[in-house]
Amino acid sequence: MFSVDMGIDLGTCNTLVAVRGQGIVLNEPSVVAVQKGTNKVLNNGEAVGFVAKEMLGKTPGSITAVRPLKDGVISDFEITEAMLSYFIRKVNGRNKLVGPRVVISVPSGITAVEKQAVFNSATRAGSRMTYLIEEPMAAAIGAGLPYAEPTASMIVDIGGGTTEVAILSLGDIAECQSVRVAGDDMDEAIIAYMKRTYNMMIGEQTAERIKIEIGSAAPTETETNMEVRGRDMISGLPRRTDVTSEEIRHALLEPVNAISEAVTRTLEKASPELAADLVTNGIVMAGGGSLLRNLTVVIEKATGLPTKLADDPLTCVARGTCSYLENFDLLKNNLESEPG
Repeated sequence: MFSVDMGIDLGTCNTLVAVRGQGIVLNEPSVVAVQKGTNKVLNNGEAVGFVAKEMLGKTPGSITAVRPLKDGVISDFEITEAMLSYFIRKVNGRNKLVGPRVVISVPSGITAVEKQAVFNSATRAGSRMTYLIEEPMAAAIGAGLPYAEPTASMIVDIGGGTTEVAILSLGDIAECQSVRVAGDDMDEAIIAYMKRTYNMMIGEQTAERIKIEIGSAAPTETETNMEVRGRDMISGLPRRTDVTSEEIRHALLEPVNAISEAVTRTLEKASPELAADLVTNGIVMAGGGSLLRNLTVVIEKATGLPTKLADDPLTCVARGTCSYLENFDLLKNNLESEPG
């Protein structure tokens, strides 16, 4: 029985899996529910993804909902292995005789030890052969940039744990910055603002919902407000309050500025010829964090370069790994690999 080739965007917030010849076949949260004090996954190893995310912040004392990746890298090896096993098993279906060849995207700034952790987790999860591709390269391929041509392309990939900024030319990364400021930091900034301003504790999922519904990086045409429910820090009782989009924009100022500074730092390192190309080619933004309203406006103002969102930014990296899989035999020599 033949094994499948699969590409995995192993993200801090979501994991996407693409299969050679089929495209993206799985998109689930990177969350696992375990028995407290152990690494035993609930429901016979099935409490992963959407099932586990529903439990975040709502678990009884005997259960813990865990996100095993932090800042784009593995923080809990056993739980990451269990999560990868579940996703690989779900995609590989009944084909249990031969493990799949797997391409996994990783942040460009991770260490050799962190790379080895990804290799080990994938191998124990059932991968026959594991290859790593840097996230900005995968994002550029998925966004359809002319990365292999003798002209500069620039990608800003804002995930949950890291922001990857890269200038590419002739099929490789010319300049790159990887900063551990991204979507999760935006959520944390909103949680901190609600504590500081309203003495209200809110959970991660509520903060994410606020960011999606009324969050912005620059003023919008119509400012809105939203009812937020949480726990009063003084009385300890549940309560609700209204917050405005202007307040949330102020709360997000620090992470937005950190991302903007990473972009400008990368541009400052570019060679004159690459910089000249970017005046015309501009910047393309990918990743879930890039969907924050008017973030392209902030980046364009900071750099003076035309800035736009990629088509379907959430799936750019996964589609990039899929493109690698489609041309696997031609491109595999450019990947970092280790046999399973």
